[in-house]
Amino acid sequence: MSVFILRRLLTLVATLVAASMVIFLVLDALPGNAAEMLMGADSSPEAISAMATKLGLDQPLLYRYLHWIAGLCVGDLGDSYSYGTPVAGLIAERLALTIPLALMAMLITTVLALAAGMYAAANHNKPGGVGVMTVTQFGIAIPNFWFAILLILLFSVKLRWLSAGGFPGWQEGILPGIRSLLLPAISLALVQAAILARVTRSAVLEVLGEDFVRTARAKGLTRRQVLFRHVLRNAMIPVMTVMGLQFANLLAGTIVIENVFYLPGLGRLIFQSIANRDLIVIRNCVMLLAAMVVVVNFVVDVLYAAIDPRIKAGAL
Repeated sequence: MSVFILRRLLTLVATLVAASMVIFLVLDALPGNAAEMLMGADSSPEAISAMATKLGLDQPLLYRYLHWIAGLCVGDLGDSYSYGTPVAGLIAERLALTIPLALMAMLITTVLALAAGMYAAANHNKPGGVGVMTVTQFGIAIPNFWFAILLILLFSVKLRWLSAGGFPGWQEGILPGIRSLLLPAISLALVQAAILARVTRSAVLEVLGEDFVRTARAKGLTRRQVLFRHVLRNAMIPVMTVMGLQFANLLAGTIVIENVFYLPGLGRLIFQSIANRDLIVIRNCVMLLAAMVVVVNFVVDVLYAAIDPRIKAGAL
């Protein structure tokens, strides 16, 4: 098991290094002058040159890349051009909202998808199963920002149960914070839950056709016992693969949803930084999102080995 994890760790590190190189090249090394973008095309050459020196753009490419990586390793991400404050502080402040939002959305996605997928598989070719799959097809076809607008119209404008946007801050209490994130989390979760439900149904149906399932039924276990004791665990590998990818999609989806609900999270910070041409914030935020995706995939790989020992044995 230790060798398996070590190999996955080496892959994680290599992937992060490759991602950092791509991000740096796209934002810092491709044609285009960041100083001119910040100062404006009408600025004098002297002002643009002074800004380039301030940003360190007069340094060699390799030096700038290594300087950025060294800063990442010690938590020094530089200062924002538009905010004038350390980028690390900005990101940490916004993550306090984005991470709980993504986790809430992932929890809602998992509960809805597993319940719907298991029900559809258990009622294959029956009206209930067909109905669930029809609903999930609509869920896949509708974008999450449209769900967000519908939820605001229903629960905020019509029923007045929840706020239409904004975030009071965790200092006001956990319950008010969760209430303000509930509609955004549901908006993010509905589309992903529809996708995961269909994957769960297919995986469960495939496992239901295995010989060990018929053996378990022959021993006297009920259909419910077989589903939860034997089928679900063996069906979780493809489901977990999609869940890992979906968590990355949820993080990326916050860019749109946080703007719909006017939430001061990481997604809104990226959107504002793009509008302000704050390249240093964009670079570090994109690197953070890439690192989150890679780490989630690493965790999924480790969970694979815990669920199915054959994967670990094959890797060794």
